[in-house]
Amino acid sequence: MAALIFGVLISATDPVSVIATFKETKVTGRVRLLVEAESLFNDCTAAVAYTIILVFAAGQSTSAAGAVTMLVVAVAGAFACGAVVAGAALLLTGATDDHLIEVTFTVVAAYGSFLLAEHFHLSGVLATLTAGLIIANVGHLSISAKSREAVEDFWEYIAFFANSLIFLMIGIRVALQSFRAFLISAIVATLLVMAARAIAIYPLCHLIFRRSKLRVTGRHQHILFWGGLRGALGLALALGLPPEIAGREEIVAVAFAVVAFSILVQGLTIAPLMRRLGELPDKG
Repeated sequence: MAALIFGVLISATDPVSVIATFKETKVTGRVRLLVEAESLFNDCTAAVAYTIILVFAAGQSTSAAGAVTMLVVAVAGAFACGAVVAGAALLLTGATDDHLIEVTFTVVAAYGSFLLAEHFHLSGVLATLTAGLIIANVGHLSISAKSREAVEDFWEYIAFFANSLIFLMIGIRVALQSFRAFLISAIVATLLVMAARAIAIYPLCHLIFRRSKLRVTGRHQHILFWGGLRGALGLALALGLPPEIAGREEIVAVAFAVVAFSILVQGLTIAPLMRRLGELPDKG
């Protein structure tokens, strides 16, 4: 069960370094869309699967059909909660041009959709994502241009603050912990995560999208593979494990090791890789 829990929480990608590189170099187009969209999809899938796995870990007897039903209800219900809250927020923002009030409504929409979904035992993360996507794509009809800029700046800072807080918490958590006992597990887990990433990218892109208009080029596959960093969400899920979960200490330590490798090795080398593949201009 510990291995299954670890596999679910570490599957969430967090390509912050890649997206930051895109922003700094003004990269747009399909490669940016692929990286960002895949990250959102992975995060939600991991969060929902994590919740269902914890139900089994808690000893509740649930059949395979019951687990599938739980998954469908959690996803559909979360979509509905996010859509309802986002729609209400957009109606309210349309009644004002004050950017401070409009920023406040986006905060209410984010946390309101999460709390509403959690109240009904649905996926709060997916509900918040749904609300965010709706506001981002439909918000131009009710949110002024000045307010959109303020909203984007505000949420960019919130994302930075949340990521920093999670890494500070995990740093405090593992500062006095010896990794010697988990060294082999960390190395094996890192290699398995990289292998699983390669299997998820190359064969699927070749078999499913090769003959369609959605074909992913070889260089984009390389970026998706190496840019699939692990980060804040995986650590947050690891820290949120109940104390009674068997192997919790090892899960937290190994998750930290995998994330550290991902950020320090993959994150620092993604820009040179993209430059070599022709996705970024040469320095100079």
